[in-house]
Parts: sequence; structure tokens; C-alpha cells
Amino acid sequence: MKKEANAAEKLIYERELIANGARYIAGVDEVGRGPLAGPVVCAAVIMPLDTALLIGGVDDSKKLSAAKREKLSALIKERAIAYSIAEVPPERIDEINILQATRQGMREALLALKIKPDAVLTDGNMTLDIPFFQRSIVHGDALSYSIGAASIIAKVYRDSLMSELAVTYPAYGFEKNKGYGTAEHIAAIREVGLCSVHRRTFTKKF
Repeated sequence: MKKEANAAEKLIYERELIANGARYIAGVDEVGRGPLAGPVVCAAVIMPLDTALLIGGVDDSKKLSAAKREKLSALIKERAIAYSIAEVPPERIDEINILQATRQGMREALLALKIKPDAVLTDGNMTLDIPFFQRSIVHGDALSYSIGAASIIAKVYRDSLMSELAVTYPAYGFEKNKGYGTAEHIAAIREVGLCSVHRRTFTKKF
């Protein structure tokens, strides 16, 4: 019961939408707006909201350990009514800027859902060009069950991707820093230069 209660506490926004007639509610979130390398990854997910099917421990992915995230991600994907993940590559981020790239990724993830949502909850203060009712929630990944679930699967997906890129580009420590601008990563850029997955607009000063 404690796990269910924990998840149920994060259903305030979902329940408001259900009361207004929504059946399928999608949460959408991004991971990777700040790194110097790699894509921004967006995930959209429609979760079952029946009390018996709620997953305890769903929260802002940044608050969870890697092991906990991986366990939850597998359970979320197994239990989801529908989910989708979209990547926007570094060259596109450089072309249109990270805010527009994030909007693009969120839109692509939502439109790829196999079931069309009646309403969408987005993290932050995002207005998306989508044909669905939408509501933005600041700190939504911590406050909304659906957005929190999206943040977890996006984070696990992107972390795994950056670990794979570390094999191709071993100089930068992507398996540890996930593309973020750690001292080790910046030192590697200064020593060996940029690789193909670096964001040029983020690394000008290096």
C-alpha cells in the first residue's frame, strides 16, 4: 500500500484531466538539454492509472540511482499502454538550438505513440505544436506520475546510448559523464579536439 500511495500522490494533474473526460494521458519529458555531446532524448508514455497497476518509486529520474532507474524503466515499458522515444541529433541541435530541438523531440515522441492521447502533460514550460490538449507543469517530472515515468525511460535510454558512444569515442569518458561538461571531458576536448557527436554551438569556447 505504501508504494501505491507514493505513486497515487503524483496523480493530481492526471485526475483533473480524467475528471474532464480524458482517458489516455501522455506524459512527456526530455533528457540531455545541457550536455556538450550526444542527442537530446525525449520520451512520451501513456501509463495505466488504476491503483492496482501503479508503479511505486516513479520520480524525477535525476533523484534516482542508476540501478533504480533501470529497474523502473523496464517495469514502466512493460506496463505502459504505449510509449515512444525520439532522439534529436547534435547537428540538428546546432541548427535550430536546444529549445527548438527539445520541442521537436517531444512532438516526434508524442506523434509516434501507437495510441493517441486525449491529453498531454509536459515537463517545464513547453508549448508544443501538437494536435492534443496540453498542460505544462514546472518540475513536472517530480510532481506528475506520467511525466516522471517518461523522464525515467528517457534517461535510461540516453545513458545507455552514451555508454555505447564511449566505445567508439573512448577519449572523452562518455560512459561516466554522459556527454556533460565535466573537467575530464573538457580536458579531453582540449587535448584531442571534438568528435562527430559533439554539439558545436555548445563547445565554441573549448
